[in-house]
Amino acid sequence: MKYRKKPVVVDAIKWDGQNLVECIQFMGQDVNLHDRMESEKFDDYRELVHRDGLKIYTLEGVMNANEGDYIIKGVQGEFYPCKPDIFQATYEIVD
Repeated sequence: MKYRKKPVVVDAIKWDGQNLVECIQFMGQDVNLHDRMESEKFDDYRELVHRDGLKIYTLEGVMNANEGDYIIKGVQGEFYPCKPDIFQATYEIVD
């Protein structure tokens, strides 16, 4: 049998390496993280993320998003990373 993926609208953000605060806010992890952390500590965290990837807590466990990956909010409110080529082959912008 063949199956077609149901058309589902998802929210997503592209992790471009410069928008760490926006990605954190998108995932609702802690919208005040940047404001609460001392500047030096946040800079250390930013360096760690650039080195090791942005950790995404998915339903299947922890996954890393690398720069250029999209972070998708799924239909159950879960988050997961997606490589840009897969994202562009699967999703299109909705007005």
